[in-house]
Parts: sequence; structure tokens; C-alpha cells
Amino acid sequence: MSPLDRTLAPPPAALREFDFPTPRTSALSNGIPLDVIRLPRLPVATAHLVLPAGEDRLLGDRAGLAILSGDALEAGTARRSGADLAEALEELGADVDVHTGWSSTTVSLSCLSDRLQAGMHLLAEMVREPGFDPDEVERARQQQLARIRQQTMDPGSVASLRAQHEIYADGEPYGRGALGTEDAVAGWSLDAVREWSREAYQADGAALVVAGDVDPVAVHAGAEAIFGDWAGHDARADAPAGAARPGGNRIVVVDLPKAVQAEIRIAHVGVARDHAEHAALQVGSSILGGTFSSRLNLNLREKNGFTYGVRARFSTRRGPGPFMIATAVDNENAAAAIREAFHEVRRLLADGPDEDEVAATRDYLAGIFPLRLESTAQVASRVAETRIFGLPADEWSGYRDRIRAVTVDAALAALRSAIRPDELVVVVSGAAEALRPDLEALGLGPVEVVDRT
Repeated sequence: MSPLDRTLAPPPAALREFDFPTPRTSALSNGIPLDVIRLPRLPVATAHLVLPAGEDRLLGDRAGLAILSGDALEAGTARRSGADLAEALEELGADVDVHTGWSSTTVSLSCLSDRLQAGMHLLAEMVREPGFDPDEVERARQQQLARIRQQTMDPGSVASLRAQHEIYADGEPYGRGALGTEDAVAGWSLDAVREWSREAYQADGAALVVAGDVDPVAVHAGAEAIFGDWAGHDARADAPAGAARPGGNRIVVVDLPKAVQAEIRIAHVGVARDHAEHAALQVGSSILGGTFSSRLNLNLREKNGFTYGVRARFSTRRGPGPFMIATAVDNENAAAAIREAFHEVRRLLADGPDEDEVAATRDYLAGIFPLRLESTAQVASRVAETRIFGLPADEWSGYRDRIRAVTVDAALAALRSAIRPDELVVVVSGAAEALRPDLEALGLGPVEVVDRT
């Protein structure tokens, strides 16, 4: 037996086979699509009711209203107070979660499989007959205001929100924070919440996904009994265009005079979730800044010691979300970190990744995929994505094959089509007096200093 060489990392094991469970798809009598994924491992089930009630439909003084309305759903129904609803859920041993994002509102319920029917009755009651008790809505509104104020105190959030504002044209919903503005939220009435729910919580555009140890035929019959008579006008809306603010490279400094660290965001308008080259772009962007061994992290963290970490990612939304590089560095290293980030972007686009990088990234993305599908809620969420973003039915069953088929040329082509280095806008939140001279010396375009708002 040869001695063990501890200077060499052990080779990776062969990729284990994994088959994404195939949903059984049908439609209720009112047209609501129903996807049922049978997972008989444990006697549990999760139901996701997906509504076309995302923040990307709201502009101006309505911004943030979708999140407030979603948060208020858990506070009771027209039949039950918040306490009564909580007690009914507790009796079933059920957990309810409401998540509102840019593209949708998803109301989720998880429970034992034999209690799913009773649980879906409560889920339907929450959405079809929301109570919106004035005191509970006001409590949710104050919590949202507190979250907005907290964002204005966090340099990282300040930089990210300003970057969104700088890269999107005026009037684009993605150019603001999902929570809305303090002025808008402070001015809302209870009637505004009720009006939004009547507009957006409708059968048209909704979808139901159930995953767990269930019988698809029984689930369909139960869902038909609960949701089949639900009607309403077409609540669906087109995805935002994602129009970019015109102009090339420039730097915006959000002045935080006492800051000793600079939060850096380098961004431009990216692509929508249904981008045709999504798999190749995932591989390419991971090589740039999506893993610990990414180009950006090896440069800014490992080589230069500027930061504890740096990430680059394309946000996934119905319309073109932002592409953003994010990191935090000491003031004295801010300009150098920005210079090196641009260097890595341009070098990758010019020369492309090498075969070893692509192979390692393919294996990583394919390898971690099953680890994110260990619960009924995770599986249901993936299937719900296909409804939210209009993805093909084989999006997840063929995901690993598409990732593993990405070549060096495909990754490079996807990156070149989606990343435009001459349009990247730099936003830095930090001490402008200390930062400005070095930032101007970069020669990346005009440097503008703005106050925190």
C-alpha cells in the first residue's frame, strides 16, 4: 500500500444520480393549474398557493403595498381573528408562511399528509376572505416602516438600493426597494390594502402546487372542492421592461462621513429569469463571482486581502433584474478593489474561462442541486418557480443535464451577451472626502457625491 500523500486534496467522488420528481399536472374547473408531486418518504405535505401579486406591479405611492398586504394575511380572516386562526393552525399542527417578492406572493402551508385537506381550507380562507383587522394592518405597517428605516442605517443596504436607482430608468419598479419608501408606506390607508387584495388575490393567474405523501387524484378532488368556485378578473400583468438609465461608466458615492469601510456595488441591468441561456450564464457568473474559488474572490480576497468576500450575481425576476457585484473594503482599498473587479470582468470576457474552471463549476452546481430539494417545501418551491416565471415543464428534471452540458464556449458566449463592462455603474457608500480622490483617479467616468436619503 502506498503512503498517503497529505499534500494532495482527495479527488471528488462520482456525481450521484438524481431524478427530480415529475409533477402530475391538471387544472381545476376555473382554470387554476394544479401540480402535485408525490414524495412518499415521510407522511408530510406542503401546499403553495402562488398569486400574481408581486411588487413589480406597483409604482409610485403604491410601492411596498404587496409586501404589507401579504404580511397582514397571517393576522386573521373575515371569519377568524388572528388568535383564532393561529389556534386552528396549531390544532392541525400546520405551519403557514406568506412570502411576497418582486414577482409573486406565495402562501404556503405544511402539515401531516392526512391533515392537508383541512389545512387547505384554512389557506383558502386566508386568501379568499382576508380579515385585514385595522390594528393588525397597522402593526404590520409599523414593522415595514421600521425595516425601511433600518435599511437607511445599514451601509450595505444603502449601496444596494442606490445602485438599483442608478441603473434603472425613472418609473421602473426595479429601481426602488421592494419595501417601498417611508413616505409612501406612512401614507397608506386600510382601504389601500383591501383594494390591492381585491385586485391581486384572484383565481386568474393563480397556481396551486402540492408536494408530499399524497394521492394526486385525491388532492385534485380536494382542491376542486375548495378552490373550484373561486373566480375573479385577470390579475396577471406584464413583466417590467427593465429599461436602463442611459449612460456609461460612472461612480456615485453615497456620503457616510464617519464610515471607515466602503460598501461597493458595481451593477447594470441584467436578464430575466426566463433567459434562454440561463444554465450557461449560471456557470459563467459562478466562475466570475458565485463561489469561494471564483475569479473575483481569488483576486480581491486571496491575492490582495481587500475583503472577506465578494459576490457577483444575476437576480432572478420576471423582468430583467440587476446584475451586481458586491463587496465591502476599507476606505484606503476601495479604489483598488474597484479597479481589480473591472480587471477580472474584462479579462474573463476577453479570454474566457478555462476548461478546468468550467468543469469544476458544472460539477459544483450539479452536485449541490439535490441538497436543496430535501423537504417538501423546497420541492414545491421549485415547481412554483415554473409557474411564476413561465419556465418549461422540464426545467428541473433536465436542470443537471443542462448544467453539465455547458461548454467553455457556451459559458463565454452567455457572459458576453449579458455583461457589458462599459455600462457598469459603481456605487460606493462611505466617507466621500476620503474616497473621492482615489475614485476620480480610476478614470471610470464622472464621480458624483450624494447624501444618504
